[in-house]
Amino acid sequence: MQHKVSVKEITGILNEKGIGKVKLAVTDIDGILRGKVVSLEKFLSIAEKGFGFCTVIFGWDASDVAYDNASFTGWHTGYPDATALIDLDTYRNVPWENDLPFFLADFGDANGNAHPTCPRTLLKTVVAQAERAGYEPYFSQEFEWFNFSNTSNELHEQQFRNLKPITSGMFGYSVLRASQQSAFFHDLFDLLTKFKVPIEGLHTETGPGVYEAAVKYAGAVEAADRAVLFKSGVKEIASRHNIIASFMAKFNESLPGCSGHVHQSLWPTDGSKNLFADEKRSNGISELMESYIAGQLHCMPQILPMYAPTINSYKRLVEGAWAPTTITYAFDNRTTALRVLCGGKATRLETRVVGSDSNPYLAIAACLASGLYGISNKMKLEVKPTSGSGYADRSNGTLPRNLYEATMAMKNSSIAKELFGDRFVEHFTGTREWEWRQYAKAVTDWELKRYFEII
Repeated sequence: MQHKVSVKEITGILNEKGIGKVKLAVTDIDGILRGKVVSLEKFLSIAEKGFGFCTVIFGWDASDVAYDNASFTGWHTGYPDATALIDLDTYRNVPWENDLPFFLADFGDANGNAHPTCPRTLLKTVVAQAERAGYEPYFSQEFEWFNFSNTSNELHEQQFRNLKPITSGMFGYSVLRASQQSAFFHDLFDLLTKFKVPIEGLHTETGPGVYEAAVKYAGAVEAADRAVLFKSGVKEIASRHNIIASFMAKFNESLPGCSGHVHQSLWPTDGSKNLFADEKRSNGISELMESYIAGQLHCMPQILPMYAPTINSYKRLVEGAWAPTTITYAFDNRTTALRVLCGGKATRLETRVVGSDSNPYLAIAACLASGLYGISNKMKLEVKPTSGSGYADRSNGTLPRNLYEATMAMKNSSIAKELFGDRFVEHFTGTREWEWRQYAKAVTDWELKRYFEII
């Protein structure tokens, strides 16, 4: 894909503004932004050919602990650099950092060869498949997250106990609670929009100190960029208000978890109509959308770690907590894994299994690839839509119960390898196995309270 913005144009803009430095960022396998600030001179020297970035970002976990089971990179390779290519079309300014210029990059080479473990590159590969089939995928992701009146130092000093939500009580859609934190609330909306992460809606959710935001839809790659930058941007803006924002899937067993629902539709490349809508049919959706839904339902239990990537993800996927547990779909039903929303041009599919802790590039890639799988295989939607509670409808099976079960299903799945390639599946499932092993050897507060004194 050719850049719409040239190096010459960018140079002119930066020189005109008298800017001497630029921030660059990539994402790791967990969707965490990793980056650096470089001088303008350095940026101009690497803008077209790319720059070296240490492969350790694909060789360690969210806590910077090196994997012992990664074949792509590790102590055995010496952690060499890989080529990061700057996407000039991602140019934006960071309004809370004096409009510091910002660009995203991903990994590959100048010849267009895809990097096997880079999440953004993987999504671009899946989008290219959709475009070759004549489809333009449009996506958006919405997030729920909790906000706390703690500093990072306090969290570590107190060992992540005594968390203090910025508001108390269960106040979903509360105008009052939003007003009580109005400076933070409006900074989120206004600054993120200036950061080219436009917000369609922002409100409080049910629970102490929890917000929900819907990011405006865009092409699939841009939608994922916005989602990644939304999460990072929220954390940075929150910090400036002495607030900690957490996208952890479930921080408290007594409260609802945090979702990262993905909305999606397919359009022809000329943008003439929504290919998911068919108002002539009794259910309002096209046969193409039915095949797309069938593909997602079929693939979901085999690629679930791309939607629910952490140990904690599965604490959210429990009955009666506004998150799905069964392989189901329905029309405008918030208890199923897939929710169909009809409305002409606004007709779309909402994949509700996705958590707020997901890597947006991987979650969106998984949605799109599995939907396209259904289309390319001309799958029929033989599963009936759920009527009533999705928790009670086990007719099409249930989701894996924990990260280990989900990872083993993906590791041994021929479909996962067909969708994303052997090397990605090997690397990604290896990182999830590592995550499970780290958890398995940890001694938790629950164990201490249950066994320490009485056993």
